[in-house]
Amino acid sequence: MPELHIQPLLPSDQETVWDLLHIALWDPPPAPLRPRDVLDTPGVRIYAEDWGRREGDVGVCGRLGSDPAIVGACWLRLVRGGIGLSYIDDWTPQLGIALFPGCQRRGYGERLLRAALAEAGKHYRQVALSVHPQNPAVRLYRRCGFEQVDVRRNYLIMVRGLATESPDGD
Repeated sequence: MPELHIQPLLPSDQETVWDLLHIALWDPPPAPLRPRDVLDTPGVRIYAEDWGRREGDVGVCGRLGSDPAIVGACWLRLVRGGIGLSYIDDWTPQLGIALFPGCQRRGYGERLLRAALAEAGKHYRQVALSVHPQNPAVRLYRRCGFEQVDVRRNYLIMVRGLATESPDGD
């Protein structure tokens, strides 16, 4: 199996961010993917529009071996003013993560999530996400330290602290 190479998610990856956001809008089976025009909804666009051009955007993507195609990504965006399903406060970014179908259930998601959290820890104290309770990713999020803090519109709201020690141990 080719090695997963993790790299920063760049503004030039914008189209892939849209594709992955579409996949991230998971509904329990047997529901298919939502219609693509859901990405035009203001409450959805906030997570991908102008990716990497807003202060505080943090994200990583994965590529397999020497293939230039992105197989998945994990990204965080600070959305202020009470906007977004997983809004906690104006200083907590909301996380999105997705892998293209052929690359799911291979451990890539956990590697992407952990890499994104490590990078986010340089900028933020915590991160939040929303997930449908039937989504198998709930186990991944718990394994990676997320804790449920609320339920909104039937979605679990989960938060993970990113507090790290300073170099001098404080």
